[in-house]
Amino acid sequence: MAGAGEDEAAPPSPSPDRQPMEEAAAAKRSRSKNHHGLADGPSFRMEDLPAEVQPVIISLLPLKEAVRTSMVSRSWTTLWRFHGDLCFNEPVDVDSNTDDNPADQVNGTGTNDQSTNQCGTKITRAKFIETVNSVIQQHSGIGINKFSISCDLHKEDSHHLDRWIRFAASSKAKIIDFDLKLFDYPVEEAPHFPLEALDAQGSSFVQSLSLAGASIKPSSGICRFTVLRRLVLNSVQIFGDFPGLLAKCSRLEDLEIIRCSGVDDLIVPHKLDKLQKLLIARTDVQMVVIHAADLAHFEYEGRLIPIVLHGCSKLEKATIAFDTTNPSALAHAFNVIPSISPVKILIVRAIISTYAQSLELPLRPQGMFMHLRHMTCQIVVYCRELNEDNGLLQLAHWLDTAPQLETLDLHMLYLSSGAFFSAEVAGAEGPCMCRHDHLKTVFMGGFQCYKSQIELACSILGNASVLEQLTIEPRLTENFTGGL
Repeated sequence: MAGAGEDEAAPPSPSPDRQPMEEAAAAKRSRSKNHHGLADGPSFRMEDLPAEVQPVIISLLPLKEAVRTSMVSRSWTTLWRFHGDLCFNEPVDVDSNTDDNPADQVNGTGTNDQSTNQCGTKITRAKFIETVNSVIQQHSGIGINKFSISCDLHKEDSHHLDRWIRFAASSKAKIIDFDLKLFDYPVEEAPHFPLEALDAQGSSFVQSLSLAGASIKPSSGICRFTVLRRLVLNSVQIFGDFPGLLAKCSRLEDLEIIRCSGVDDLIVPHKLDKLQKLLIARTDVQMVVIHAADLAHFEYEGRLIPIVLHGCSKLEKATIAFDTTNPSALAHAFNVIPSISPVKILIVRAIISTYAQSLELPLRPQGMFMHLRHMTCQIVVYCRELNEDNGLLQLAHWLDTAPQLETLDLHMLYLSSGAFFSAEVAGAEGPCMCRHDHLKTVFMGGFQCYKSQIELACSILGNASVLEQLTIEPRLTENFTGGL
């Protein structure tokens, strides 16, 4: 009986179907309670922040998002006008029905905004120019960090370029980047970039200046660029005293000159004590002479020319790429640029045709590259018959100038004017090569068992006393640069 009474008093157990419904209802009540609790508490409003803090918060957004956010409230309308990065890129997609919307007049801000690519039609160059002019007219001109424009600007549009440069100068922009493209037009059509406009007030605030597709004419009237740390010129036509301009850049750390014209001899008599990186690529200069005590990275691509880098005792990495067929290209890299001897990493790209048995260049004493640990050689060998050319063997001689070498990456491309011949096994006697007590790793790409390749490999095996790995790869790897 007791058991029966207990059974009658027990509440009925909930059915399996009702249990999930009750849990969902309880969760809903909990969310509602929390929501009302937050609503009853103190709320955060942008207007409660100090006036000087509000633009700082808005400036953390990309420019386009900052403009759109400023339209949420009337009190926020002018906040975007203090944004520190103004970057415009042509072409850009905009909605053709929103021409009066300031947010849709702002181009890319250096970020990958995927939603931009989903908008309407592309604006024309005239619309782009109108957009830039509209934005800089509304901007406060205060606190500009970066001012960047990338567009296909023609010479007849130079008056717009002058206006943009004056804005960048008056707003004291620290980073200025103008890419005017000009890929499909002759160099003579390049618009002129007035450097003197950046120095209108007697001293420049620019820390980084990058120009592409323009022309410049440095003059003695330009005052010192006292804080300029980075100068990049790409496809720029240079008139006037360019070495004199560099001499005024006392704090220059990074100098890159790519596909430029107008400079015959790049000789800078003044010391650039802060220069750490120097890149000269495909620029038709006859000679390079620079004093740079702190230079750490040097890169040159072009014809065989005299290169003198004074006082570069801190040089760590050098890249030398010669784009002309010359039997003494390797000798020139190792023998005529004595200032690169302190390097720890050396990359040499050259085109060779025959083995220079008697070099007119003076031979360097053994042990010239005392600090060199890693060397990469990318060599294109032109020859009549692939299996008879021994131009590659000169590399064995230049390896002797690096007794501390630990890693050698060798990439070889053989090109013949005749038929491709099958390889024959080389004789036992190979090139003369000194003993290497530190060489541990060797990679030989493009190895097709040609006679000179086998002789070089055998010479390395016979003279590298601590060699741990020799890798032979018949194919050219992705590291090979085909634009030699």
